[in-house]
Amino acid sequence: MPKLAQKEEKKARPPVVAILGHIDHGKSTLIDYIRKTNVTATEAGGITQHISAYEITHASKDGRSKRITFLDTPGHEAFTSIRTRCTNIADIAALIVSAEDGVKPQTLEIIKYIKECDMPILVVITKIDKPSADVLRTKQNLAENDVYVEGYGGDIPVVEVSGKTGAGVDEFLDMICLMSEMREGTADSEALGSGVIIETHRDAKRGITAVGIIKDGTVRQGLVAAAKAGQAASGGAIAPIRFLLDGEGNMVEELSFSSPVQIVGWDKLPEIGREFKTFLKKKEAQEFAGVGKSDAIENKIEQKSGEDMNTLPIVVKADTAGSLEAITEELKKLSRERIEPKIILSGIGGVSENDVKSALSATGALIFSFNTKIDPQVGFLAERLGVKILSFNVIYEFTDKVKELLSEREPKIEIEEIASTSKVLKMFGTTKDKQVIGARVLSGLVKRGATVKIIRRESEIGQGKVKELQQSKVATDSLGEGTEFGAMIESKIEIVPGDMLNTVVLVTK
Repeated sequence: MPKLAQKEEKKARPPVVAILGHIDHGKSTLIDYIRKTNVTATEAGGITQHISAYEITHASKDGRSKRITFLDTPGHEAFTSIRTRCTNIADIAALIVSAEDGVKPQTLEIIKYIKECDMPILVVITKIDKPSADVLRTKQNLAENDVYVEGYGGDIPVVEVSGKTGAGVDEFLDMICLMSEMREGTADSEALGSGVIIETHRDAKRGITAVGIIKDGTVRQGLVAAAKAGQAASGGAIAPIRFLLDGEGNMVEELSFSSPVQIVGWDKLPEIGREFKTFLKKKEAQEFAGVGKSDAIENKIEQKSGEDMNTLPIVVKADTAGSLEAITEELKKLSRERIEPKIILSGIGGVSENDVKSALSATGALIFSFNTKIDPQVGFLAERLGVKILSFNVIYEFTDKVKELLSEREPKIEIEEIASTSKVLKMFGTTKDKQVIGARVLSGLVKRGATVKIIRRESEIGQGKVKELQQSKVATDSLGEGTEFGAMIESKIEIVPGDMLNTVVLVTK
């Protein structure tokens, strides 16, 4: 009987839909239309750089109202981890593909993750209002990448929409509801709420806030939330829920499964991607979290460098844990041959005095602020101590600046480059170390005074110097390709016909 009672408490769980696609394929514009907002206008550079969770209520054609939660993800390649995480949280993957551009690099990456997770997929062809839109070509492009939609060789549902005009949006929402009903996902509304943390940030007034998606149960005021530590931390985090916010930031008393939730007041930054649970007692929450000694997010990060590798010391402050994660991953890709970026301190929130002092401890260190505010007093301290703070709000502008700085600071070295290659044809005479030869320039430009390497049977046997240069017995300073010439070479090595002479120059790189 108890099992039956528990089964009766189970209710249909509204779908969580991950909006996934290449940058600038219309993901946020579609969500804007559904929510009747204009999020894309507020995003720096017009591109999404944060994961966002939105809950809507859709009235289907049969008159029923159904809740749907959307996870809007960044399309820029730097946010791969966020997109991967969303495929693990969501019930349905909405693959956004522009009718103008078709399948792009991030589209391919997302298709791979969706298949690995074995998620139900809904293909959404966007921008159908554009003059250059070609829906048939887009479907063909998808088929070429093993995504076969209905009516085009497969059974994957597909809808065609415009986030600008709203064409096809109702069909899109109806299809999500239909796919959700076919999955028959259920959850227990009476259970203590649990879910997954998708983002965290630090607010000067409210403290640490974690945004999560409730997977089961109900999160209520008065409970205690807890999240276990990740690999980077020695202990988890807890938050007594004194007040609760929904996905829009409105105060609520409780939220149930599939809803976005903002839990405020964590004792330390919980790691994104971790499971959270709620408990009746603080002690139970602490035991689940394994509360430890130190915070995982704001810490010193060690990066291995070769003995001859120079570094660009960096302090990174970002607005959210997702942004910090993306920045850290991008920095790993920017190493050059003789220099690499090295994060000496990273954290969430505004630039602090401690950040300035940490930068001061490393020669030539810079502070990078991504979407965070800089207190005037902190800015004055940095200026007084000679620490440079660089602010950015678009990910590609940040990476471009780091590339520029690495190029400027990379140690210069002198390397030898071959300026010309000549073949010795005749020997005219030898006086001590000076040898008069006849030769032909095979490539490059021979110059008087140049250092020359003597090559015999493809091996260097010695070096010399071009003391004199003549063409048709007329002295000259240089000769180009195809020219026959006479030259006096100063060298202790005996030159013979057939030898190759490579003149070299030192080039600073």
